[in-house]
Amino acid sequence: MSSPQQLDELLGEGSEINIVCHNNPDPDCLASALALGRIAAAAGIDDRHILYSGDISHQQNRAFVNLLDIDLQSFDPATVQNRQPDSLLAFVDHSIPGENNRVPPDTNVDIVIDHHPAEDIDARFVDHREEVGAAATILTEYVRALDIELDTDLATALLFAIRSDTLDFLRGATSEDYDAAGHLHEYADQEILRQLSTPSITGGTLDAISSAIDNRRTTEAVLISHVGRTGERDALPQAVDYLVRLEGVQTAIVFGIVNDAIHISARSPDPRVHVGDILNEAFEDVGSGGGHHDVAGGEIPLGIVADYTSDDEQLLDMLEQIITARLVAELNLSEETEE
Repeated sequence: MSSPQQLDELLGEGSEINIVCHNNPDPDCLASALALGRIAAAAGIDDRHILYSGDISHQQNRAFVNLLDIDLQSFDPATVQNRQPDSLLAFVDHSIPGENNRVPPDTNVDIVIDHHPAEDIDARFVDHREEVGAAATILTEYVRALDIELDTDLATALLFAIRSDTLDFLRGATSEDYDAAGHLHEYADQEILRQLSTPSITGGTLDAISSAIDNRRTTEAVLISHVGRTGERDALPQAVDYLVRLEGVQTAIVFGIVNDAIHISARSPDPRVHVGDILNEAFEDVGSGGGHHDVAGGEIPLGIVADYTSDDEQLLDMLEQIITARLVAELNLSEETEE
């Protein structure tokens, strides 16, 4: 397994590091990037950049960035295409160029630290642990092993990331996650943690959740719904988190149109269902999808589908039929539905 000392040695070869977050980064990705930046600084790298694509639209993620004063920059593909030999490229909380990021495929990556399911990861340094509940847990181990100064902002970011990615230790938490959280607790700002745990909700998010409730259809403990067209991408995971709690539901999948793409969010506490595999198999030929057995997401470009009609209602009817049919087939469900 890759060690903190090996990471430190590799960082010692660089004069610059570009830490690329996945699209629309969440607290686990952002905290991990912040920690890797601190480790790089201790290794002597003064030129450090945390880069992201997409949006930071979820109210909790916006609060996370603002309250912890995380310095982010928009990702430009030229940054990695034209980099110098001593410029290092790192991925945290994702692992493959071109998958959930805008990095051109076949780009040489120096560092990958991730806990999501993935195959054929290619980098000079790889720490890939699917069994761990959060990438922030791995970075906390490195901060401790390399004796990096653990200030309040870094400790708060890492602790909240672990809590967020494990649903307050109710989803996929391991002894490593508990150990990391226990170490971070005494350094973290409890008031900021409280604020991050209770962010305000926008009207657009509330409307999207309401639409998902109205549009739900359930078949054999599987709920499928959509939010229509929304500008609140992060309303989808919030809607599916709410709907999966409905009595009798073991798997919930919610989709919606955001800008020029269809976004999909899935949850399943059912151990017989791996929603990451379901979304990947159902949509790999038209887009991308994947994740853990209980939490997953996907994205499909609208492409030529949008050319059939400019009417959103007709477009949504068409997409509902297509997406539902693919999910029903992949989940081996009957065609009968109930409200």
